[in-house]
Amino acid sequence: MKRRLYGNEIPPCCEYCERARRGVEGRSMLCVRHGVVPPYHHCRRFRYDPLKRVPVRQAAPGGFSEEDFRL
Repeated sequence: MKRRLYGNEIPPCCEYCERARRGVEGRSMLCVRHGVVPPYHHCRRFRYDPLKRVPVRQAAPGGFSEEDFRL
């Protein structure tokens, strides 16, 4: 089996499908096959698109002072 980006255990949902686009208001998806659907909906035609995945932001490192970086 081919290793996918972000692992092989990706739950199918229209938010990551290549056949769906986000609606104007942002709360629904426009599917080529089924029309307007919620983002958590999925069908048997689901095809994963890794470019639609939004990465989780990393926490900013804090607590460092200028003295920590002096030699």
